[in-house]
Amino acid sequence: MDLNSIINHPEMLLLVLAPVFFFCFFLEWYLGDKRQKLPQSARYHKAEVFCNMCLAGMHQVTDILAGLLIAKVYLVLFGWKLFDIQMGMLSFIILMVLQDFFYYWFHRASHRIRWMWAAHVVHHSSENMNFSTAFRQSLMYPLAGMWLFWVPLVIIGFDPNWVVFVVLLNLGLQFFVHTQAIKSLGPFELIFNTPSHHRVHHGQNPQYIDKNYAGVLIIWDKLFGTFEAEKETVIYGITKPVNSFNPFTVSFAEWRDMLSDVTQSGLSLKQRFTVLFSPPAQADKPAKTGKAS
Repeated sequence: MDLNSIINHPEMLLLVLAPVFFFCFFLEWYLGDKRQKLPQSARYHKAEVFCNMCLAGMHQVTDILAGLLIAKVYLVLFGWKLFDIQMGMLSFIILMVLQDFFYYWFHRASHRIRWMWAAHVVHHSSENMNFSTAFRQSLMYPLAGMWLFWVPLVIIGFDPNWVVFVVLLNLGLQFFVHTQAIKSLGPFELIFNTPSHHRVHHGQNPQYIDKNYAGVLIIWDKLFGTFEAEKETVIYGITKPVNSFNPFTVSFAEWRDMLSDVTQSGLSLKQRFTVLFSPPAQADKPAKTGKAS
């Protein structure tokens, strides 16, 4: 499959990268489970790996189905584009940087708005960190509004196929930061998101909560005050654990709790709005909810 085919069908990119992903699975499993060179929280547990693979499949199916509608929306918006951008090396680099900037704000919003956290919490609910954790995704991202964050790129004038390709390339590159096998990448830590930075992001340690939202570039966290270096050992997971390897339970636990909270009797309209759109820690003031990590 050549590049033009992938650009025209960007949803194929992650399938093309699948052999690389599974090779990394095997290598990390060998180092951790067989050679015992990695922490216990890096080990591969059959029930959780199966859950993660199911979540990845469910996510892929809903992305493809929702993408049929979202692609039409992008094409309509593309008709209002501000600039006629021709794709070349420079415009590709600019698109990568801009998309990563908007990814930072999507990711930050996914931690600070409970409606979006209800989808994103799936990714954080594991108490382990290994490459299979990268596959732990939510089928609810289209409903949560992830696609809205790429609309500015289409309006600027980037072809929607290229936008989706770069979004998926960014997510594909993030696969490689979900590991404990790499301690530090030296000077790369200054500019790029690395395994060390992303381990912090998955921590429920108080100083690690809501830090390091980076996709590919860590510079956004440093610019906007959300950077935290890895110092003490990371405790993975969320402070309101799901305690299940059932992919449907993992996918819908927070949506269930949020619906229960927002439909309680006696709440004002403002309080119901707070339940849905305030940060998870604040949403529990008018109702009983947990704090996100």
